[in-house]
Amino acid sequence: MSWRNCSPCAERLVDVGCGDGWLTRLLTKRGVHVTGIEVSPRHLQEVRSKPHVGDEHYIQGLAEDLPITSRSVDIVLYFNSLHHIDKDGLPKAMVEAARVLKSGGILYVCEPLAEGAYFEVMKPVHDETAVRQEALAILRLAPEFGLLLEKTVNYTDLVKLRDFDAFHDRLTSINPHVRERFIELEDVIHANFNRLGQETADGWAFEQPMRACLLRRV
Repeated sequence: MSWRNCSPCAERLVDVGCGDGWLTRLLTKRGVHVTGIEVSPRHLQEVRSKPHVGDEHYIQGLAEDLPITSRSVDIVLYFNSLHHIDKDGLPKAMVEAARVLKSGGILYVCEPLAEGAYFEVMKPVHDETAVRQEALAILRLAPEFGLLLEKTVNYTDLVKLRDFDAFHDRLTSINPHVRERFIELEDVIHANFNRLGQETADGWAFEQPMRACLLRRV
């Protein structure tokens, strides 16, 4: 389910939890006016150091308190980021998404499920079972926040990595607190990496089931 099919006249999009800004830049190249919201100062410094591809810009902020004017946004996007919000903050994030959306605006959420090869490789050191389930559970309460769940689609993504060291760097850079445990369990994780991954010409690929949800501000 592509965001491009959500609204043919979308003009302003907010990418919440934009990380290094890869999706913000991609959408900007396609003609969307994108604001990236990121809480991490390190990620913000990194993304602001990269050349702009258009009129995208970045703001430090929380999903629970978006620094965005009410009723000013066509699409609020959570791509692989909703589960990073604390359980107590999820209702506030939904309230904020509804607040900033125009009438008929879209909340597009794409989340990894707690299953699949990539999930199983990272699970011994960083088990996201609970937080992934909580992120999807809050969407079932959408009407309480003035949002209508219109469509849900499951699909399988491929996480591509150069090698085991690239997996280590990816996981520990996003979650620095797991570094010590990663070292303790490195042999187990490496064995799972080789067992569950699909070796390709340029590295390794791991299946990660995803769920995309389209909600509309009513």
